[in-house]
Amino acid sequence: MELKNVLLEKDSNIAVITMNRPKALNSLNSETLKELDKVIEVLEKDSEIYAVVLTGAGEKAFVAGADISEMKDLNEEQGREFGLLGNRIFRRIEKLDKPVIAAVNGFALGGGCELAMACDIRIASIKAKFGQPEVGLGITPGFGGTQRLPRIVGVGKAKELIYTCDIIKADEALKIGLVNKVVEPEVLLEEAKAMAKKIAQNAPIAVKLCKDAINRGMQVNIDDAIDIEAYDFGKCFSTKDQKEGMTAFIERREKNFQNK
Repeated sequence: MELKNVLLEKDSNIAVITMNRPKALNSLNSETLKELDKVIEVLEKDSEIYAVVLTGAGEKAFVAGADISEMKDLNEEQGREFGLLGNRIFRRIEKLDKPVIAAVNGFALGGGCELAMACDIRIASIKAKFGQPEVGLGITPGFGGTQRLPRIVGVGKAKELIYTCDIIKADEALKIGLVNKVVEPEVLLEEAKAMAKKIAQNAPIAVKLCKDAINRGMQVNIDDAIDIEAYDFGKCFSTKDQKEGMTAFIERREKNFQNK
């Protein structure tokens, strides 16, 4: 697979995706989105990868947004298709059966903020900045911003950020729950990889089922959500890793999970 705008590296059970258009502040054009789609497809099929880190190349930007030069002359139908393309790929990230940690190293604006929100966990550099400035360009957020932002930070705060185009710093993003953690720039990737490795030490199937239960359960009422949890809980007992984990606990020895 030949990639130019998106890089994929693997380190044991961890994968690192890097958005690689630093001169364009890693902005998302159609080509870049399609490359990202190919990378996610590879990871969907890779049973040896247990956790993923997603970051941006360079020091200035995670992803500064969608590529305005590509968008500016789109008509209504083309705009809808571009939005659907981004949404389909970001939804694929959200549904990936491995946790995805966004390591946000700079600007995460518009499509960049939306990409970070499609990840499970967000760790930000103190230099990171977040925002949905689309209405200042005459458009709405188009890659899930109107849906994920209120789910993460609450409806009122999401409307404030989207309506005003305010760009917030990492400390404010942490305060409102948009990010999980803020660290110094030089240790950002190290922190994200460390968290990914910590996740990868646990039973991969159980982690996958936790992600499924949380994501699906958040979209339904509590009674249906509990049914989802019970189903995923039960599935764990068909795995060798459940037997290994509980046997190791009883025998007071190290666990040896095999993703089976």
